[in-house]
Amino acid sequence: MLLEKIKTPGLSHLSYIVGSGGKAAVIDPRRDCECYAERARAEGLEITHIFETHRNEDLVSGAPILKELTGARVLHGHRADGTVAYAETAREGDEFEIGQLMIRVLETPGHTDDHLAFVLHDTAYPDGPVGVFTGDALFVGDVGRTDFYPDRKREVAGLLFDSLQKILALGDQVILYPAHGAGSVCGSGMADREFSTLGHERVNNPRLQFSSREAFIDFKVAENHYQPPYFRLMERLNLEGGDAAPRVMRPKRLSLSELGNREVDHLVDVREPLAFASGHLAESMNLPVDMISAFAGWFIREGERIALVASDEGQLEAAMAHLVRIALDRVAGGYVGVVPAAAQGKAMRTIPMIGTEEVERRLANEDENWTLLDVRDADERSQEAIDRSQHIYVGELNERFRDLDPSKHYTLMCASGMRATVAAGWLASRGFEKLDVYLGSMGAWKAAHY
Repeated sequence: MLLEKIKTPGLSHLSYIVGSGGKAAVIDPRRDCECYAERARAEGLEITHIFETHRNEDLVSGAPILKELTGARVLHGHRADGTVAYAETAREGDEFEIGQLMIRVLETPGHTDDHLAFVLHDTAYPDGPVGVFTGDALFVGDVGRTDFYPDRKREVAGLLFDSLQKILALGDQVILYPAHGAGSVCGSGMADREFSTLGHERVNNPRLQFSSREAFIDFKVAENHYQPPYFRLMERLNLEGGDAAPRVMRPKRLSLSELGNREVDHLVDVREPLAFASGHLAESMNLPVDMISAFAGWFIREGERIALVASDEGQLEAAMAHLVRIALDRVAGGYVGVVPAAAQGKAMRTIPMIGTEEVERRLANEDENWTLLDVRDADERSQEAIDRSQHIYVGELNERFRDLDPSKHYTLMCASGMRATVAAGWLASRGFEKLDVYLGSMGAWKAAHY
């Protein structure tokens, strides 16, 4: 018998392959899906079923591609805001045999209208289910967001509450298999661990401790979430069915002259923020490899061409994989080596770093031509903020940079300086020249003042 979790870094996406008796099923596969077929074949299993918990907003589903590879049936919920072209409809109570295993469908709307959970039974032990694949309804330490239907806020929050009760009723012994772990944009309170039971969550998950359905709804309605533009692309592709990922998940290597001759919409430097700030190609923006999944979809649009700049080939390959999984993969190529570019006389830019004392001095001077720009999310800022700082979430600078005056001086800050450097790189690529970053940002401010 096989039950294996496959984690997608960056997106913190969790998919699963289960198998028994020569058959296997995959739950919520990612776009580069050959790994599931290879794993099944290694165990002597045939993938016969592919289950989707919902139409994903944050990644391209691999279900239609894996269907082509294996001939498996794809099962998806109804009410998906359109027809899922590559799937059959599964409904409450439907059951599917996978050798000794049996998977039963629960309809669990709230996060999305089409959301399903898949309950795992071992028919050799008939006393009750052993696991449940909860998609984006229930996570370890958190529950799903409910902001995708703004005209129905209270209704969908109530639906999620009811769905959670249905899941918890399966029994405390049931093992939880969610579709995301900590770091996903689908929730902000997930625990770092990726293992739990319904019993543990019932007692310890803060989102399951509300005294009433109305209290839960009030909390969910008051939550703040951001929806990057690429979510709309994911929603469309996950109805139509996305194309297969490129067979080679590594961009073409470019020389410095080739890089300069490429017609691209974005030159993206994927090195670490401090390396970028120390010296980067003048036209580039900064999306560190580990932050591509969270922020590329804010600044890069469907069909736009990209060239990558990295420290080494490994960074290029990792960056390409992250971009492929969110269908922003028109990558013209990649260049390695910023220092050699500088040695050849290529124009470089830097972004200065300043400390707490300098920030305090500037705040005291009250210079109208200088702004401390806080790019953290709204929840972080509501907990603590520096007086007289301005707030624009880093992702929303994709459009709101137009609200800023390029002739003025901006110091970017976040929690530590990482997102601030991304924001500064974006502004620099839009023509802003008077920029620096508060190194340590809110962490350094708190260390100095609390």
